[in-house]
Amino acid sequence: MKHLTLLFFCLMAWSHVNAQVSISYNNETQWKTYDDFNAVFLDTDEFIYKADTKQARADHRGNGYRDNDVSGCAAAIWCQAIYYDMVVNAYNRAKAEGNKARMKKYKKLHDKIYNGEKTHYVNFDFDNPSTNNGWFVYDDIMWWTGALARAYETFGKAEYLKYSEQSFCRVWYGSEKVGDDGSYADPARFAGKSGGGMFWEWQPIDHARPHKPGDFRSACINFPTVIAACHLYQLVPEGRTPSTAARPTYQTKDWYLEKAKEVYAWADKVLVDANGRVADGIHGGAPGFSDHLYNQATYIGASCMLYQLTQDASYLTKAQRAADYIIDHMCTKSILDFEKGYEQGVYAAIYAQYIKMLVYDCGLDDVAKQKYLSHIQINLQSAYANMDKTRGIQMGNFAKKTSKNDVVESYGASGMPALMLMFPAEKK
Repeated sequence: MKHLTLLFFCLMAWSHVNAQVSISYNNETQWKTYDDFNAVFLDTDEFIYKADTKQARADHRGNGYRDNDVSGCAAAIWCQAIYYDMVVNAYNRAKAEGNKARMKKYKKLHDKIYNGEKTHYVNFDFDNPSTNNGWFVYDDIMWWTGALARAYETFGKAEYLKYSEQSFCRVWYGSEKVGDDGSYADPARFAGKSGGGMFWEWQPIDHARPHKPGDFRSACINFPTVIAACHLYQLVPEGRTPSTAARPTYQTKDWYLEKAKEVYAWADKVLVDANGRVADGIHGGAPGFSDHLYNQATYIGASCMLYQLTQDASYLTKAQRAADYIIDHMCTKSILDFEKGYEQGVYAAIYAQYIKMLVYDCGLDDVAKQKYLSHIQINLQSAYANMDKTRGIQMGNFAKKTSKNDVVESYGASGMPALMLMFPAEKK
């Protein structure tokens, strides 16, 4: 009987590894979903992205058609960083596939988008708190820190690394111009439960006051900070002399890894429960738990990166636990639940960036790898089947049909092409 039981479980494991999700898309149609996303949402005069399909152009902040504003609203500044990641990912996929024509195409597109974003967002002057095209919360900046680090890793242009480090340090130390004291809740300054991790914002925007105990420390700044610090640890040169400035614009290699571990340790302890569920953040008391895909995603990414850098298996265990929580508690009939709040549609595109890391870059065994891959394929197939075939876009609610007459936001529409770029239909 024991032998039969063992055989049964072995066969179940084998069938799970070899289970295939039936998909109707292929590599070429995946590329088309990304090109269609750009055709609909990229302002090819400014080379930044529009908020929704009602906007003829992208030139200022605004909530778009939800506020009956069709005057040219750009997508939110932090979401622009996610869309910028997508063109970098497109180039990297083309390179992996050995397609030189596509590499040239997406390198050219990357350069236009980079220049458009830089021009619009005050030449990446992270000390500019303009409410229209400047910077006014820490996580807006940190999303760009990670994106620029990945661009440097891909293209090797020193300017990208310079801006990535400057933005990281601006978040960490604050700005003399703005007057804020930085995002880092230094335990030497904020004792007890008030110390550790990263503050989410500074207030007021243009003449900031110092942070105080109980100010909000959110997952959406803490885990992106870990990710950015891990990238910078990998990218900056050995042997740097530490800066003696009160507000440095760069740091040493070892400093980045040390701070990545420190911030992760605090956030993992305070903001994550035993099931891998990530809280949105903490004010003064207990953390506030609510399920958001981007928080789960960046926790997965931070855990995967620290696992890769340290080979400490506990990080990988935590990444898988967070991914399992998504599958078990944040899906309906296997399809990712859609969050309808403004800008929240972009969460699936962020998920794409980091679930790919877990599936392909962390040495998972075949059973675990196939589990997560099947989860992604089921979602992509549903999104693809439910897209508007006329425009080639999908609203972000993968379980719901998008019609040609629907107003679609770039936030939700980014999910399908972002996942398509990261998970080839025919993996070579």
